[in-house]
Amino acid sequence: MTGRTGLLWDTPLMFSRLIEDCGAACESVNPNMLASPFWRGKFAALIVPTGFANPAYSNLLPALRAAEGRIRRFVENGGRLLVFGAGCSREDAYDWLPFPVTYSFGYGPRAVRFAGESTFNSLFSGYDLDAVECDGSFPAHGGETLAATPGGETLLVGKPLGDGMILATSIHEYPSREFLKEFSCGDRETLF
Repeated sequence: MTGRTGLLWDTPLMFSRLIEDCGAACESVNPNMLASPFWRGKFAALIVPTGFANPAYSNLLPALRAAEGRIRRFVENGGRLLVFGAGCSREDAYDWLPFPVTYSFGYGPRAVRFAGESTFNSLFSGYDLDAVECDGSFPAHGGETLAATPGGETLLVGKPLGDGMILATSIHEYPSREFLKEFSCGDRETLF
């Protein structure tokens, strides 16, 4: 199994240590690299951390928009993309994804209920499902609701695209080790 994961952010993050502890090699991808049409990388997965659309934390959003076509091809060709909460109230925060996603910002604990059996439910493994810290929800989207609150706030959206998968989540915690071991490692790496 290969396991190179691209962690998209302005500066190195501690998150990379968790990814590496789960068996994947982690490469930091900054906005300049991401937006450059000349930069190439090969990954099993890409991860966009919480707060990517909030200019107080990151300058990643313009680079994601510039790389929109490459992100789509990456997923279609078998890559996996995990996108966390935008971290601010921006209706256009997810307009670079190849399907519509509307995000509603609002930090606080939420009870999590799964819509059905999914390998991606492991994202929440080890957490108290009655009080998972989240930074919002997805009131409208063009994917499948995989997890939501008992009141219907969507917290995890899945969207298969070609041979790959896109997950959008508003969990404000690191994903579980179990999830990262499965998500970050794969049979192949895909050119980005």
